[in-house]
Amino acid sequence: MPSADGGTTSLPPIPLALGGDDPCTAASKRTAERASWAQKSLSLPHAWKLSQGEGITVAVVGTGVSVDAPALEGRVTAVGDAGDDCVGHGTFIAGLIAAAQSKGTDFQGVAPAARVLGVRGTDERGTASVGLIAAGIRTAVDRGAQVVSVASALTTGKEELTGAVRYATKRDVLVVAPVAPDGETRPTDAPVDTYWPASAPGVLSVAGVAANGTVLRSADGAGEADLAAPGGAVVGIGPRGAGHFIAAGSSAATAFTAGAAALVRAYNPDLTAAETAKRLISSGPPTGDAARLDPYAAISVVTDGTRSPASAPEESKPLKLPVMSSTLQDRAMVVAGGMAMLVLLVAAAAVVIPRGRARGWRRP
Repeated sequence: MPSADGGTTSLPPIPLALGGDDPCTAASKRTAERASWAQKSLSLPHAWKLSQGEGITVAVVGTGVSVDAPALEGRVTAVGDAGDDCVGHGTFIAGLIAAAQSKGTDFQGVAPAARVLGVRGTDERGTASVGLIAAGIRTAVDRGAQVVSVASALTTGKEELTGAVRYATKRDVLVVAPVAPDGETRPTDAPVDTYWPASAPGVLSVAGVAANGTVLRSADGAGEADLAAPGGAVVGIGPRGAGHFIAAGSSAATAFTAGAAALVRAYNPDLTAAETAKRLISSGPPTGDAARLDPYAAISVVTDGTRSPASAPEESKPLKLPVMSSTLQDRAMVVAGGMAMLVLLVAAAAVVIPRGRARGWRRP
C-alpha cells in the first residue's frame, strides 16, 4: 500500500481483523513526520482557531480503543474490555478523530480536544456482527456520547440497526457510518447497494475518496452517501507506542467526519444532531453525488436550503425585493435624471475649460 505522504515514509498497514493465530498488532517503529494529504485537504488549522472539540465525546464502535495510546492519553473511556484493542483498527479510527499532536510529528486528529468512548462492535479478533454493533450504538448513547462513529458496513441487520439508530436520534446523538466496507472489492460477488447501519434513516453516511478525489472502489455504486471525505491511504496511530500506521477505506472517511461533527457541536452547542448533519452536508463543495467534507465551513457558515441525510436537497428560495409604488418610482426617476444631468455638466466643464484656457480663450 502506498504511503500517505507521497512515499517519503513507508508505514505498516493497520489490519481490519486478525486471523485465528495472528498476534496482536505490535507498535509501529516508524513515524510520519509531516501531515498527510488527508489532514492538509481538510484545512484543519483554520478550523482549530474556532473549535477543537472541547466538551464533546465521540464514541468509536469497532475493535476497541486502546487506553495506552499516547496520542489519546487521558481522554479515552472504554466500556468493558474495549480498552484492550488487539487488532488496532478501532484505535486508528479514534486517532483520526481525536489524536493530539506528539513530538516529532505534525499528525493530529480532527478534534484533538474531544474525548473518546471505546465500545466494541466486533469480537476481539475484529469480526463485526449486527448484535454487537447495535448494542454498541445503544451503549454509546447511554454513556453520554454526542457523536457515534461506526467502523463497519454490513449487508444484513436492517431491523436491528435501524432500531439502534432510532434510539440514538431520539436522544439527539449523531451516528456516522461508512457507506460501504473497507477494501478494494465488496465482500460478495453479487452487487450490493445497501449497507447497514449507513442506510438507516438519520445516519450520516460517508464515502471515502482518494487523494485525486476519486471515490474508493469499494464505495463506488454502494448507495448514495451524504458526504465524501478522505479515505485513500491515510496516516493514523496504533494501539501501542507512538509510531504510525496507514489504512484506506470509508471507515477512515467516517472518522474524519465524526471528528468534524465534534468540532461543530462544540462550537455550536445549540445545534441538534440533525442540524449538525445538515451543516456538514450543506457547507461542503460538491464532489460527484456527495458534498466534500469541509470542517471550517461547517463550523463557520450558516446556510439555508440544506438537506438531512438520505433526503433530497431543497430548492433555494429566490430573494424577494420590496415593491416600490408608482409615485415613488416617478420621483426616483426625476431625481436620478437630475443627478445624471449634473454629472454630465461637471464632466463637460472639466474637459472644455482647460482646453479653452490652453487656446487663450477669454471671457468677452
